[in-house]
Amino acid sequence: MASLAPSPTATPGAEPEPDHESQPAPAPGAGSGSRFAAVRHLGPNWYASVMGTAIIANAGAGLPLTVPGLRTVCTAFWALSLAALLVLLTARALHWTHHRDQARAHLLDPAMAPFYGCLSMALLAVGGGALLVGRDWIGLSAAVALDTVLFTAGTVIGLVAAAAVPYLMVARHRIDEASPVWLLPVVAPMVSAALGPLLLPHLPAGEPRQTLLLLCHAMFGISLLATLVMLPLLFGRLVLGSALPLALTPTLFLVLGPLGQSTTAANAFADAAPGVLAQPYARGFEAFAVLYGVPVIGFALLWLVLAGALVVRARRRGMGFAMTFWAFTFPVGTCVTGVEGLARHTGLALFRWLAIALYGVLVAAWLLAAVPTVRGLLSGALLAGPGRATPAPRRGTARTR
Repeated sequence: MASLAPSPTATPGAEPEPDHESQPAPAPGAGSGSRFAAVRHLGPNWYASVMGTAIIANAGAGLPLTVPGLRTVCTAFWALSLAALLVLLTARALHWTHHRDQARAHLLDPAMAPFYGCLSMALLAVGGGALLVGRDWIGLSAAVALDTVLFTAGTVIGLVAAAAVPYLMVARHRIDEASPVWLLPVVAPMVSAALGPLLLPHLPAGEPRQTLLLLCHAMFGISLLATLVMLPLLFGRLVLGSALPLALTPTLFLVLGPLGQSTTAANAFADAAPGVLAQPYARGFEAFAVLYGVPVIGFALLWLVLAGALVVRARRRGMGFAMTFWAFTFPVGTCVTGVEGLARHTGLALFRWLAIALYGVLVAAWLLAAVPTVRGLLSGALLAGPGRATPAPRRGTARTR
């Protein structure tokens, strides 16, 4: 019987090429007539669309720019991300309930398993957005309650994924070459670190606030050190090994995630530390935000240029749309929030204008990913299983075995 696990070289969300000559027989319960067949191939990579939508709101809320209606638009994007999260959580629950074989296959697929980190980041991004802009529509108390639930769930899931997915990579997966998606599970704790300080004003003063701030700092270290271990492997593949498959080229933008998110976290610590930690620690966080953030954002801009050039090259070689296009959104958004923090702490116009420019890139990236995604959902192509993305030939023209 053919294996139910996707190929290790398969690209999540890419449009597969059908093979009408040698289609394997479907597994029991996997046929088109099975219950909830539409969600059978719905993988955890879909949470990237929630992250990419939420970051439009979160990054827009901190722009050093006054535009009439901007906050309302950001709140609308947050509401859209919340709705998408609820729909996707329901669909993924149906996936695990009715297609457990495929769900287990995703865990054993090195191309898909790292995307479980996206579940954590989607929960965290929507929760953080509730306090940043969502409170305008649902009220502060509801926003605090929602963020508390989503932050707690997202942090727990992120820490589990940060340990479990690398374990599976070592113990169960068979991986020949490094991939940018390896960063997804280990960057999730950094998102917790960056968004956790939003809850500090809503905790009792004293030890509860100090504990949460230092826990966020610990998660900063977990994610940063794990990222530093993986980045040389990825860069080594790019310059010494084989090139990425065309459809995976957009995932090069994932490298921006830990860079921008760590800068965002460092600035969030600097904002929160006064009044929570005693001196000299509070001043230390303020100095660290600039001394760490400026060189890291500098490297992020270098990587943005490199990744953008490689994407243009892949496009010229025939790269089509895949769900990996959502890698253009959230990582760029973290750079926007990181630069916004540097603008606050340095007061330099350079960082204010850089944040505005990067936000323009983010909005363009969201459109580039969202429009084809909606089109693919309406046509059914994005939810089709392997070999079903395009219709089979008519009976009269099909080749005989």
